[in-house]
Amino acid sequence: MKKAPIILAAVVLSAFSVTGVALVAVTHHLMDGRIAENQRIAMQSKLESIIPDGQFDNEPLEDLIQVSARDLLGAENTRVYRVRKAGEPTAVILDPVVPDGYAGPIQLLVSVLRDGSVGGVRVLYHHETPGLGDKIEERKSDWVLSFDGKSLSNPTPEGWAVKRDGGEFDQFTGATITPRAIVQAVKNTLIYVQQQGETLFEPAEGVTTAAKGAG
Repeated sequence: MKKAPIILAAVVLSAFSVTGVALVAVTHHLMDGRIAENQRIAMQSKLESIIPDGQFDNEPLEDLIQVSARDLLGAENTRVYRVRKAGEPTAVILDPVVPDGYAGPIQLLVSVLRDGSVGGVRVLYHHETPGLGDKIEERKSDWVLSFDGKSLSNPTPEGWAVKRDGGEFDQFTGATITPRAIVQAVKNTLIYVQQQGETLFEPAEGVTTAAKGAG
């Protein structure tokens, strides 16, 4: 039996195998890049939605630090996006975790303006019950917008609770645990920012603080 055809067949099969692996690797790389870019765009949109118009000209996604304050922010590490206009601080946006949601942890975005008031709150992810706890999503109800403009003095400390607990924030019919936990998480975020003050804007190595379009 001649060995040449067998060797040729083996070479051809090997070539197809290598080509297939290479194509899969290239496709995977391209898809990873596209997914990452889509995620970046989605996050940028969320950040911009809770910053008042005209209040920034930097790139908050690039101007960020990580802090550790589990007691107030719910996780070992929390991102802080710094918002600036003409180089001056105007707000910070944090992504605290609500550890005690009804169906598990909930991650938020909370912007705190320079005057200590809430610029906006958005939900990044959750596992709450559809039709009940998922009303924390902006697309499901306007409940999350009730935080806009609030601060540690508005309402009073007692007012930072759901109405069932004597506070000013609505709860959902059949779902009190979720809004109760989020109200507390937003309040805790305000407390943290108040405690840290201007230190949240101190320069960090590798952080981009230039205005959009500069250079």
